[in-house]
Amino acid sequence: MDRVVITGMGIISPLGNETAVFWEKLKKGESGISKIEHIDASRYKSHIAGLVHDFDGEARFGRKEARRMDRFVQFAMAAAEQAWTDAGLETASVDRERMGVYVGSGIGGLNTLIEQDGVLRDRGPERVSPTLVPMMIANMASAMISIRYGALGPTMSPVTACSIGNTAIGEAYRLIRSGGADVIFAGGSEAAVTEISLASFGNATSLSTRNDNPAGASRPFDRRRDGFVIAEGSGIVILESLSHALARGARIYAEVIGYGASSDAYHIVATHPEGLGAYLAMKAALRDAGLTPSDVDVVSAHATSTPVGDISETLAIKRLFGEDAYRVPITANKSMTGHMLGAAGGAEAIALANSLREGIIPPTINQDERDLECDLDVVPNVARKAELRIGMSNSFGFGGHNAVIVLRRFDDFSR
Repeated sequence: MDRVVITGMGIISPLGNETAVFWEKLKKGESGISKIEHIDASRYKSHIAGLVHDFDGEARFGRKEARRMDRFVQFAMAAAEQAWTDAGLETASVDRERMGVYVGSGIGGLNTLIEQDGVLRDRGPERVSPTLVPMMIANMASAMISIRYGALGPTMSPVTACSIGNTAIGEAYRLIRSGGADVIFAGGSEAAVTEISLASFGNATSLSTRNDNPAGASRPFDRRRDGFVIAEGSGIVILESLSHALARGARIYAEVIGYGASSDAYHIVATHPEGLGAYLAMKAALRDAGLTPSDVDVVSAHATSTPVGDISETLAIKRLFGEDAYRVPITANKSMTGHMLGAAGGAEAIALANSLREGIIPPTINQDERDLECDLDVVPNVARKAELRIGMSNSFGFGGHNAVIVLRRFDDFSR
């Protein structure tokens, strides 16, 4: 079996639209949460979000092409382009039959659906766009990336809610490791900051209502957390077999060495109160990597800032690590980005790869009052330098979908 490495990274996020900018802001503990201004959010319980700024789809893709792509596809295409360029790949040098795309979206083209529903109601069925369906379906991000780069290998769009990014990376890792592909785009994309999302999540009491303090609203593990902050963006990595990467002299960010998935088998939206599924996915990822909990140097937590979810994840970590749970540092990127839903796992994999490479753990910001039920080392408020070899990234989603990946710093062992 071949080993699998990350050779390219691309990000569109509330913290910036380049990986270097995104990473620097994470290290500084900057918040990307702001007031929602593109719609009137005053009627809704939550008025804040992690929004992508300075992104012009028409300027990037041209007016005609942009109008055929929902915002989530535009984000994915932009992140994929970054990752491809970053990896230094050229279409002519890749066997296109061995190149695939595993990029998913939890909600897909919701903006397009809402817009065209308005057209139907206001102007009649004959005015509905014939491109509605291909613009809104969740697999269109992976399809468009495949078309753009001529990827003839397996192309799919896993839909595992907020664990999509890790599911995509994990399944792509398995395919490359088994010899089924050389290169795969993997990650997720989401653009669901809409009125109907705010209404639904708000009525479910899932969202933070700390509207007077957007930067302080997402506070995983803090005692006064009151819900997640919805966000948008895309995080995509290039996964490559080690032999393929070495043959072309590629720069390598990190190695993917483990993947575990599980189901809570409990509830359609509520996480298992004892974190059973999360624990099983973490345990499976370490088993796949051939590691024990004592080998892990940092955990990138799912940690959405919900009262129940953060406790559940804390319990899962304690169950897996035992007394070691108080040793391993835990970082929560969503304290700064908000919850990018299906894009979160890809973005957090990029953060973890950079963390391992530089030996810096981004902070969990907004830690003002310790929650005694979330009493682990969450790297409060200030980034930390550390010797890092092994990192674990957790992603959990509605329906009880859990996906965990394990990354290893590439330069700490013989090739």
